[in-house]
Amino acid sequence: MTSYIALLRGVNVGGRAKIAMADLRAVLTGLGCGDVRTLLQSGNAVFTAPEVDPAELESTIEAALAAELGLTTRCLIRTGDEMRAVVAANPLADIADNGSKFAIAFLATEPDPALAAEHDPVTVDPDNIRVGDRVIYQWCPDGLSKPPFLGPFLERKWKIAATVRNWNTTTKLAAMA
Repeated sequence: MTSYIALLRGVNVGGRAKIAMADLRAVLTGLGCGDVRTLLQSGNAVFTAPEVDPAELESTIEAALAAELGLTTRCLIRTGDEMRAVVAANPLADIADNGSKFAIAFLATEPDPALAAEHDPVTVDPDNIRVGDRVIYQWCPDGLSKPPFLGPFLERKWKIAATVRNWNTTTKLAAMA
């Protein structure tokens, strides 16, 4: 069995795409996932399942959420090992000293190299943004609502979906997995 983390995009934020975490756990359990646990109310779930292509798992969860709960949202999957690698590879550890002000943008796919070169997000804030493996780290010393938000930039320029979690949530999910 493999440990997986599901990151639902944009749920329970600003009153839209509402989902109770008990319902999320029920959907995942109904799909045959084991040891299903959620963290916070923002669409984070950790579970075990037989090893499968993550893109297939994302599609299966998205379809089940739509069919069973009428919820249309994007689901990004990381394995426990991948999430721990995100934590271990933190390139901003020397400056990001408050987990609630440190944003991690999880990318649905690797960006197209030409688009990534043409629209480098590091240029948005060179001192505080670093690109990793299907992840972008952004230190926001004045709070998450102050810096340029990378989500729309990534979707518009790189043509890929992203979902953001703060460092505190990211490290808790890594530990849960």
